[in-house]
Amino acid sequence: MGAWELLLAGAIILLGICGVLAPGVPGSWLVWAGVLWWALNDPRPTAWAVLVGATLLLLLAQLLRAQISHRRDSRTTAVGRRSDLRGYAGAGAFLGFFLLPVIGAVPGFLGGLYLHERVGERRRPREARAAVRSLMGSGGTVLLVELYAALLVLGAWLLTVLTS
Repeated sequence: MGAWELLLAGAIILLGICGVLAPGVPGSWLVWAGVLWWALNDPRPTAWAVLVGATLLLLLAQLLRAQISHRRDSRTTAVGRRSDLRGYAGAGAFLGFFLLPVIGAVPGFLGGLYLHERVGERRRPREARAAVRSLMGSGGTVLLVELYAALLVLGAWLLTVLTS
């Protein structure tokens, strides 16, 4: 597989991660499609192992999402309606994922929400913490589960590509 094909597969995966943050875009499916396309063009067994792992992980995330949001849809709650809030949370999770590998996505996500509440909404620290707790209860957890699964797939794909 050439460099351009790898870049295209990576772009599709990144587009899928952005799609997780955008309402109405099937982000998880785009992430999976990018890994599928890469695995179909790369005959090594590790590519297929990453595809199987990505499939299982993304299906598990969808199951968890359905269990968590059985009462509310994340796209109709406060987190779902505010694209700037999703941008802060997504950027925080993305940076956290790579600065503190794998586990940094959760504190990065929460930090992005907090930063939005402090800077964007100009709230005091106590009010911002209360707003973050409220946002996590009203759809933020669902978004975090789906985004974290997509970031894990990106990390597995990137690790496999860089080590081969």
